[in-house]
Amino acid sequence: MIDYHLHSKRCGHAVGEMRDYVTSAIEKGFDEIGFSDHLPLIHFYDPALTMSWDDFPFYIADVARMKDEFKEIEIRLGIEVDYIPGKEREIQSIIAEYDFDYVLGSVHFIDGWGFDDRRYIDNYDNYSIEDLYKRYFKEVADSAKTKLFDIIAHPDLIKKYGFRPNVELDDVYAKTIDVIKESGAAIEINSAGLRKPAKEIYPSQDFINICFTRGVPVVTGSDAHSPDDVGRDFDKLVESLKTAGYTDVATYVARERIMTELKDRA
Repeated sequence: MIDYHLHSKRCGHAVGEMRDYVTSAIEKGFDEIGFSDHLPLIHFYDPALTMSWDDFPFYIADVARMKDEFKEIEIRLGIEVDYIPGKEREIQSIIAEYDFDYVLGSVHFIDGWGFDDRRYIDNYDNYSIEDLYKRYFKEVADSAKTKLFDIIAHPDLIKKYGFRPNVELDDVYAKTIDVIKESGAAIEINSAGLRKPAKEIYPSQDFINICFTRGVPVVTGSDAHSPDDVGRDFDKLVESLKTAGYTDVATYVARERIMTELKDRA
């Protein structure tokens, strides 16, 4: 099995040494993992959200060190990049400087508000939840249109705290997924939502089902912020994928996609 969404303590909101994440994956029988810690934010700096730019080269070196130290597991160099409208050229320039195996694209901000940050949860009171969802999925679609990202991470993160609109979302999902399909990106199936108030995999089963019918490839990730989180709830994740009809998942080397069998267990 494969877990492409591992963080490290450098991001300011994760714990454990990088080596501990690798050994956890090995103990759980994983074939391949990828570190994809947060790229320092383009529009401001918050040490509780990302590493600093001074720290960033050390992150790259740390992953290389893990590759050299652990030969019994494939380790990929990834990065999670926030999509910030208007900053596309800066993001492209930064990504091009490094030999990433894959780049995750994420939407964590709407109008500068970190909607998945518990410190600012009260700001939900200032929005119509229905309008907020539509705005969020437009941002996700816009991130895919840039073609900067290999993978669209946790595509329905907006549900993290359990706020849900009283409307059907299939049309919104389908329009977003069609844009992702056109962009050539994969989507991440992320088990972290099960550990949050949403109590559901990112994205929902309905979203995954539409992705399958549209032929959008998938990547598996735990969004681990501690070594214990590596591969957590992957039994439920695999069940969701198989329910939709998936039999394979995407992996990446030097930003080239390689499809591999979806395994039942590590």
